[in-house]
Amino acid sequence: MSLQLSLEEGEFLVKLARKAVEEYLKNRSRIKVPRETSEKLLRKCGVFVTINSVKKGKKELRGCIGFPYPTTPLAEAVIDAAISSATQDPRFYPVSLNELDSLVFEVSVLTPPQKVNVEKPSEYPSKIKVGEDGLIVERGVFKGLLLPQVPIEWKWDEEEFLCQCCVKAGLPPDCWLMENTKIYKFQAIIFEEEKPKGEIKRKTLGGK
Repeated sequence: MSLQLSLEEGEFLVKLARKAVEEYLKNRSRIKVPRETSEKLLRKCGVFVTINSVKKGKKELRGCIGFPYPTTPLAEAVIDAAISSATQDPRFYPVSLNELDSLVFEVSVLTPPQKVNVEKPSEYPSKIKVGEDGLIVERGVFKGLLLPQVPIEWKWDEEEFLCQCCVKAGLPPDCWLMENTKIYKFQAIIFEEEKPKGEIKRKTLGGK
């Protein structure tokens, strides 16, 4: 992975995500990129913001939206993804201001997706690595993305990861075995709050 971010830069991005949501929920306004943002964080980069609620020590997904491709300067993308994750994720009702103190924010900065080339589809599981890669499945107008942390959280192997990414795309689970289904992989640097408004750390996935 050529992308490198320091813990300090990760802290900046996670705090920016939280501040963007807080300001939007209070005033319905989008914050501007801070003047002190470093040049590196103004480069175009793919990013996802994940929001989890914490109840009795257990995390539950509350929203996750982002930009898979490097189309927007990173700090701007974090602001937009954070607000969308809190208010536009179709799987959940919008986050309310009084929830903020029970939510943890996670920012995943992505490498550009690369097409996985194989001679036959059955080779795909050997070309991806749980704990390292995120996936995009594309077939016609259907597209699904799963971040690298998802298969770790659900204890999936590579084959199940591919199946679940097909399901995310609205396709049959075995669609990755069909001709004309395209598979892309990417990596991510992930920073998260340990608890709501708490210390921010780099998340290591482990994997196999």
